Amino acid sequence: MTKLTQRLAAFFEAAARVMRQYGRTREKVLILGGVRSGKSRHAERFIARHPEVVYVAPGLPPSPDDPEWAARVAAHRARRPENWRTVETTDLAGTLRGASRPLLIDCLGTWLSRVLDEVGAWTQTEGWELRLDERLEDFLSAWDSAHVPVVAVSNEVGSGVVPGFASGRLFRDVLGALNTRVAAGSDRVLLVVAGRVVELGERG
Repeated sequence: MTKLTQRLAAFFEAAARVMRQYGRTREKVLILGGVRSGKSRHAERFIARHPEVVYVAPGLPPSPDDPEWAARVAAHRARRPENWRTVETTDLAGTLRGASRPLLIDCLGTWLSRVLDEVGAWTQTEGWELRLDERLEDFLSAWDSAHVPVVAVSNEVGSGVVPGFASGRLFRDVLGALNTRVAAGSDRVLLVVAGRVVELGERG
């Protein structure tokens, strides 16, 4: 065997290892669920089949002013394997486009809450609707073109009572529409209810 054929053989073996490691390289999975349904734990188990994972945390960082939220964040951090890398960012589109390892995004609900704040939705700042549309479309474009396995967690918020405040109704409506768009571009959509997982079929 010549050096050239040896190098080619080594190249193809490395490529085969990558395929075995990452499986379907463009698989996108959306996992929905209510509060404390077990959706995050299921997402972590689902993505853990990959040896290297980037955990994307787009929610608010912990703060001493909110010990309850800090405790939630600490519990999530404690569950992650040591070999996982954590990225805290609201730039989901940029993270998706620059990814070289499987991603777990947890979650779209906390991300949307921050985006609504950044574009001025809560205060009805002039032009906020356009800025929101641009952020959402940028993320959806990046989701559709993702080239690594990616699992996104999101809240299922459409099954409860109508929120009593305009801000709550806005969040519910936008997140419901976002979930629908993300699901349309996903290979699989799972719903977690009381710790039980249901695979959702074709969209209607």
